[in-house]
Amino acid sequence: MHKKFIALIIASAVAITGVSASQARAADAEDILGGLAAIALIGAAIHHFDKQGDSKKVTRNYNHVYQAPKQHIQRTPRHRPNHIRPLPERVARYSLPQRCLETFKGYGKKRPLLGTRCLDKHYKYANSLPKKCKVGFWNGNKVKRAYEPACLRQQGYRVVYK
Repeated sequence: MHKKFIALIIASAVAITGVSASQARAADAEDILGGLAAIALIGAAIHHFDKQGDSKKVTRNYNHVYQAPKQHIQRTPRHRPNHIRPLPERVARYSLPQRCLETFKGYGKKRPLLGTRCLDKHYKYANSLPKKCKVGFWNGNKVKRAYEPACLRQQGYRVVYK
């Protein structure tokens, strides 16, 4: 703002000085053209500096609308009548799958056992079962290993029928 004002004052002073000097003496056409050229140069310089100032101006958008932060609304869970909540991990580890109960040839016709391969496949904690509940028996070809359900029940395990 101050630069423009000072440049305007200087330009008008030079213009007035040129006009008043030309009136004081009889000037020829060359002097008048020289004065006009000087005024044109000063005007071009003012225009040039004015353009540079526009490129350095900082513009701000004051039309920004502040948006309040979104509030997360906790919804109450819908009642699902057929939904069964899973047991906690510390309780579920004592639940043995019913599908692993088998009757093995060579152990007894009416006494089911929990097979080791089935437990390895369908029970996550098969390696942590008590060793004293593991029984071995001869099936005619080789010694088979399985777990006695009654012993496991005494240790806190249960067979879950799904």
